[in-house]
Amino acid sequence: MYYDGNNTMKNGRQQIALVTGSSSGIGFDTSLLLARRGVYTYATMRNLSKSGNILGRAGKDNLPLKTLRLDVTDEESISETIGNIVGEKNQIDILVNNAGYSLLGPLEDLHINEIKEEFETNFFGVIKLIQYVLPIMRKQRYGRIINISSLAGRIGIPLSSAYASSKFALEGLTESLGYEVQGFGIHVALIEPGVIKTDFVNNMKIGKDVMSKQNSNALAINDNLPYAEITEKRISAFKPRFEKGSSPTLVAEKVFEAAMSANPKTRYLVGEDALKMMERRKNASDEDFGRMVMNSVLGRVT
Repeated sequence: MYYDGNNTMKNGRQQIALVTGSSSGIGFDTSLLLARRGVYTYATMRNLSKSGNILGRAGKDNLPLKTLRLDVTDEESISETIGNIVGEKNQIDILVNNAGYSLLGPLEDLHINEIKEEFETNFFGVIKLIQYVLPIMRKQRYGRIINISSLAGRIGIPLSSAYASSKFALEGLTESLGYEVQGFGIHVALIEPGVIKTDFVNNMKIGKDVMSKQNSNALAINDNLPYAEITEKRISAFKPRFEKGSSPTLVAEKVFEAAMSANPKTRYLVGEDALKMMERRKNASDEDFGRMVMNSVLGRVT
């Protein structure tokens, strides 16, 4: 089975995609791009009250797109959604695992339950969806599983230990899974964006006990707040960086490329910042790269 230029498989049937986290940002753009190119797309999201914008776009252009509620942390929700899609279309060809968020704060100040919650969305939710979709794809002898990772899945960043570790885990999962399923005509790929102009900042969660001016617990200036300065600098730099980020359409294009390629690559970096950062990482020692990261993120060399 292969992409023949008309977004159909060899048997002539329209390809069917499931995209998580489609209410905004990367998921929103990816769902619309896939639908515009002829893929019947199920744009899923935890809260369907946020579906008005994407449905309006799809309706205006008469796109093959439908929204469904899907909470990736709820196995019953996953089972119901997969069942609905298979009941309607009898196939799932493309799974785009996009739903996720960032938990920010120094590791010492994060509650273990906050970290577990992030992994439930960013990592274990991905596993659950893959486990439900794989039997369908194996039966078809065809499938594309595309996991939205991050530059933070390749490079650790200060105060993003929880988020980075969830993405590092996703990278290892994807590599290992790729070997397991390649004999069934299924390919697994990672999309690794740098800074993308989305609602990522607004959806970011700051640890409840993180001491920062951005946090309601914050401003008790004393010697018992060892991470206050580094946290404040990190948080204050977020919004300006994302306002200058790359378009989420660039990510959507890479998703489409991975979905339609006969032999997708394992990794697709997205954005000039991601490309430059990985090039620097390749050519620098751990110590030199660490100094560069601290300078870039916090505006100082340590």
